[in-house]
Amino acid sequence: MGQVADGRATVRVRSEVGAAAAFWCGGPTGAGREHHVEWTVEEAMAWGGNTRPASSFSPGVEEEGGRIVFRGRLGLTGDGGAMLEVAGTHILFDLAGPQPSPAVDGTWVEISVERNSVSLWPYLL
Repeated sequence: MGQVADGRATVRVRSEVGAAAAFWCGGPTGAGREHHVEWTVEEAMAWGGNTRPASSFSPGVEEEGGRIVFRGRLGLTGDGGAMLEVAGTHILFDLAGPQPSPAVDGTWVEISVERNSVSLWPYLL
């Protein structure tokens, strides 16, 4: 567990599909233990910008510099949003223009976002 200048805690999350560091939104005693988490991404998906067709057809989470790359199946919601399914987890995204073609719905994509835009919220099943 680490801390950034504004006091928010960061943790390294590990999963079956990869690892990355993100902001921790749970209590301080929860860090360092196993949790189910909800990923919250505050950066919009921009086709041709931070989003591109995936280089492989398997789910993944990895860090590249100060960014986190999510790889999964894209689902367009039809209301100006998108959902990325990564190994059974769904991450919601707003869409920034231009809108992707409906033909990419259901395809494998990689979305690269600033690490500072990603938060983890623990929850119980």
